[in-house]
Amino acid sequence: MKYDVVIVGGGVSGTALLYTLARYTDIRNIAIIEKCCDFGLINSSSRMNSQTLHFGDIETNYSLEKAKRVKRSADMVMNFLETEKAVNGDERLFVKVPKMILAVGKEETGKLRARYEEIRELFPRLRMIGKEDIARLEPRIVVGRDPDQDLLALFTRDGYTVDFGKLSHAFVDKARQENPDISINLSTRVLKVVRNGNEYDILTDKGSFKSETVVVAAGAHSLLLAKSLGYGKNYTILSMAGSFYFGPAVLGGKVYTMQEPKLPFAAIHGDPEVHDRNTTRFGPTAKPILLLERYNASTFTGYLKTCGLNIRSLISLVKIASDKIVFRFLLKNLIYDIPAIGKKAFLKEIRKIVPGISGDEVKFARKIGGTRPQVVNINTGKLEMGEAKIRGEKIIFNVTPSPGASTCLGNAFEDTLLLMGFLDNKYKFERELFEKELINRNEDVTDQIQRENLINSPVV
Repeated sequence: MKYDVVIVGGGVSGTALLYTLARYTDIRNIAIIEKCCDFGLINSSSRMNSQTLHFGDIETNYSLEKAKRVKRSADMVMNFLETEKAVNGDERLFVKVPKMILAVGKEETGKLRARYEEIRELFPRLRMIGKEDIARLEPRIVVGRDPDQDLLALFTRDGYTVDFGKLSHAFVDKARQENPDISINLSTRVLKVVRNGNEYDILTDKGSFKSETVVVAAGAHSLLLAKSLGYGKNYTILSMAGSFYFGPAVLGGKVYTMQEPKLPFAAIHGDPEVHDRNTTRFGPTAKPILLLERYNASTFTGYLKTCGLNIRSLISLVKIASDKIVFRFLLKNLIYDIPAIGKKAFLKEIRKIVPGISGDEVKFARKIGGTRPQVVNINTGKLEMGEAKIRGEKIIFNVTPSPGASTCLGNAFEDTLLLMGFLDNKYKFERELFEKELINRNEDVTDQIQRENLINSPVV
């Protein structure tokens, strides 16, 4: 059978596209291929990420423009989650929790004040709070801290802790309700994608698929497949593995720390577990590994092919690593995973959030934390800050490090528009319905907030 669209990858990005095509287009001949025995088992799994729906309000390394883009996409996911909960009850897809970005010391508090002025109109429910309110909302942040230390935070009650693996399942379930004829192919490994005239042959260990268009949403593997077809030659991958530490329930919500604008990697934060509110997850650490997937040694060869053993790729990676800020960051994070001294070193970072936490309360979270494929542009020798979308002839490759899960529906929207063009506009995309259900659902939120007198209040 020939398909109109084949999606390679069954994580939250691939399944978000599957749902979008099934719900909002009249394309019927769709297949999705996933190498694992179920959806959302690799980087979308709740074990492999910090379970945060990123909006750009507490991510201080986002520019204002990036925060606008991320917020638009994250709002789509939020609307889907809230609709699912309203219709089907609490399926534990997410937990709504307060969240804040914490600034410690004069330098950081000064930067956070400036950041607040920059983003306050974009995030009207975000409040700037001082030490007294911080102590009331998250007492463990203040207990045991030097009373003379400056503290400032931006706070909102609209934080979302999401099980993106379960969200992947929800997307598939809803897609099959809309289109029961979708071809679901689990435990199916893509071996090769071949251009054959005006269509593609997707060769797998379970046979071949023919399709007019292809979307590859397979994390770092996306770039490997792109390069096999001659695309993405100006990119390489810096594969970053993140680890976490577990602590007791010392935080009521998510607490992020100030991030370095030069780095695409998250600063240390504390998060209540999505399925266990008695546990707080601290992290992530970030260290480079020579694998496309964490804990999967068989992806070593694929990483070498993706990275490209050529002088330009190596020069780009050395150039990035030799930057003072990046080098310090990488060195510090390598230490965190050393068994004898890592915990002690990381405890200093945790105590920036919870000063009174003891070493006995913290333990390394084994087999927790996935891989984030940071894309490097070898033409510029710089990190690409965020996702990469490579467009070919009727084929799309998505490489989605954080905040890729948060922008999954936004990416699906963009990919659907591209697919309509690839398919000569012979199918219809119900864009107005998509926007009504996933974008415009919160059109009147600002008016509601004004009535509740919650906009940017209190300010200190």
